[in-house]
Amino acid sequence: MEINSIALITLLRKETTRFFRIWPQTLLPPVITITLYFILFGKLVGSQIQAINGHSYMQFIAPGLIMMSIITNAYGNVVASFFSLRFQKSIEELLIAPLSNWVILLGFTFGGILRGLTVGCLVSIIALFFTHLKIQHFFIFFISLFFTSAFFSLAGFTNALFAKKFDDISIIPSFILTPLIYLGGVFYSLAQLPVFWQTFSKFNPLLYMINTFRYSIIGISDINVLMALILIVTGTVLLFLINLYLLNKGVGLKS
Repeated sequence: MEINSIALITLLRKETTRFFRIWPQTLLPPVITITLYFILFGKLVGSQIQAINGHSYMQFIAPGLIMMSIITNAYGNVVASFFSLRFQKSIEELLIAPLSNWVILLGFTFGGILRGLTVGCLVSIIALFFTHLKIQHFFIFFISLFFTSAFFSLAGFTNALFAKKFDDISIIPSFILTPLIYLGGVFYSLAQLPVFWQTFSKFNPLLYMINTFRYSIIGISDINVLMALILIVTGTVLLFLINLYLLNKGVGLKS
């Protein structure tokens, strides 16, 4: 147990050192990108849009933009880091070490969570220059932050296991994750859509994550928050078990 604890701390320290060392590539770009979103959508476009449930458009989109940055960075950190180990064959050093597979999985997952939350904090600071935000439901706030970032860290791990080349780690973020984010209610309320598209949107898991986080900050949501929390937690636990099974089977690790 002591070996696993030391290994977990070491893996987490390695992952943290990695993304802080190359901060111009890992931390600066998302901050600049989100700042542009606030200027373009919040200030320029948002000034022409009426209030949504008593909140300005800037206040409405701010939680979604924060969550968007957390999701993409948690995912990107794990998929890039773990696939690099596979590509360079240095993953073998982990596999022959006397530690459990769940330690490897947790180490990379927590690394993704930490990067996601770090970027989320930076983006939140930027958001405060544009609008007023105050956490209204602390428990929901922390639960949604942790489990959403954990879910996408685990999703990045799954992608890294199955990827064959570096191009494969950009396909899902570009063609699946990004469209789901933009269609997940970051920039609009579900009530603004026709009935058909409201029903269609409810099959998007990111709608529940973004709305839950928005509810924790400004107190409005298009979905049932309790149901959303159950889905997020259940999905995260299930994805953890799937990844652990894949690791135990050696998927993507054995030639």
